[in-house]
Amino acid sequence: MSLKQGLFQICIWLLFLSSCQEKVNPEQSIHHEQYITILGIAQDAGYPQVACKKECCLLFHEGKEPKKHVSCIGLIDKITHKKWLFDATPDLTAQLDELKQNHINNQQIIDGVFLTHAHIGHYTGLMYLGREAFGGRQVPVYVMPRMKEFLRTNGPWSQLVDLDNITLEGLQKDRPVVLNPNLKVTPFLVPHRDEFSETVGYKIEGKNKSALFIPDINKWNLWEKDIVEEVKKVDYAFLDATFFQDGEILRPMNEVPHPFINETVTLFENESKETKSKVVFIHFNHSNPAILNSNKLKTKIENMGFKFAKEGDNYTL
Repeated sequence: MSLKQGLFQICIWLLFLSSCQEKVNPEQSIHHEQYITILGIAQDAGYPQVACKKECCLLFHEGKEPKKHVSCIGLIDKITHKKWLFDATPDLTAQLDELKQNHINNQQIIDGVFLTHAHIGHYTGLMYLGREAFGGRQVPVYVMPRMKEFLRTNGPWSQLVDLDNITLEGLQKDRPVVLNPNLKVTPFLVPHRDEFSETVGYKIEGKNKSALFIPDINKWNLWEKDIVEEVKKVDYAFLDATFFQDGEILRPMNEVPHPFINETVTLFENESKETKSKVVFIHFNHSNPAILNSNKLKTKIENMGFKFAKEGDNYTL
């Protein structure tokens, strides 16, 4: 073989290897200064759900689907070397470990927790900061007025306050919390089943980009704002996708109202693909086919431009 032929074959081999490599989405890089990371995607009770013997959870028990942690996002700022959680889930232990091992390992277990409301998947992870577990010291927990009163006056949560395991930092609707000159968080009220507290979503504004986080809401038409217009104002919108469609569970679904994924898709059907691509569905019930890693209904919606949150995905700010 001549030198020329040998060099030609090497070039062909290198091109082949290059074509086989998976294309990396720049959004998934964790080398940015600020970003949001997905720590969980499931509805409050997780996946698999307790005592579920249906096909959806059977797939997990047969080893065909991995466990999914409860809906939660982390906010990472490598400029200040700090990290925050949005919601304290029953999977808090694993989610804090993920932040420490793969994102920010500073002296604080967490630099702050922003709570959305008082349903079990969104605040009960606070128990791991208490006397029986980590025994935290004044961990900042950002809460709206009713949520603050609920935690302060009801055990066992009141013990976290009394022992200074957590410090309740009061929020007001539409009033930004400035975490640093390049990062702020603004709570806004959304309609939901507010038995014990109000419910909020958050707007997270970084150095270059912004995001909405609305894991729970009743129906889009009950909100005073237009979700389509709100999505257009940001770069990402992590939206409530608890159920895929009506009739998905046996109980009357008006008892647990959420926007069905197919309803949200319909609202955006006449918008550009650029706008649709800002929507990242999150907070899937175990019955929702979109919680599965692969599903034809999910693929169809992805082909329209919409996205589905996946644990480990990162979105630069």
